[in-house]
Order: sequence, then structure tokens, then C-alpha cells
Amino acid sequence: MKSEIFYQAIQKRNKVRFLYGLEEIVLEPYYLSYDKSGNKVIYGKPDYSKHIRKYEYKKIANIKILNKYRFSPIIPIIPWVN
Repeated sequence: MKSEIFYQAIQKRNKVRFLYGLEEIVLEPYYLSYDKSGNKVIYGKPDYSKHIRKYEYKKIANIKILNKYRFSPIIPIIPWVN
């Protein structure tokens, strides 16, 4: 069920809100994957950060899609030159 919610949010570029441990996270989800130890994870950019972070599925609860908030992915392709 978690995967379906995240797939829908990624496809429609909606932000999601969920509990990660005891912390509430608002996230721009980018993609789902598995880490080196075989655990399912989601990668995305939290609202409070400029960096993409990894979140483990087993620690995620109470997922909600925020339909009012859409985003454009910010994934740097060419590094900035000073």
C-alpha cells in the first residue's frame, strides 16, 4: 500500500507528509529503490532542506498525499562552475 501511495505522488509530482519515527516529514518524493542491505527506501527532498535524503520504508507511517502542493524536481545535472 505504501508503494502505491508513493508511486501516485511521484507520478503527479505531489508532496507527501508522513511520520518517520517520531518526526513529521513533508517530502518531495523522487524515486523508490532498495539500499545495499535490501531494504526498500524512498529518496526525496524534505521541505526544510536543499539536499535529497533517503528514508527507510519500515520507519514510515501515516502517509498522506498533499494534493494542493506540487513541485518540479530539482536534480542537478551539470555542476555549477565558480
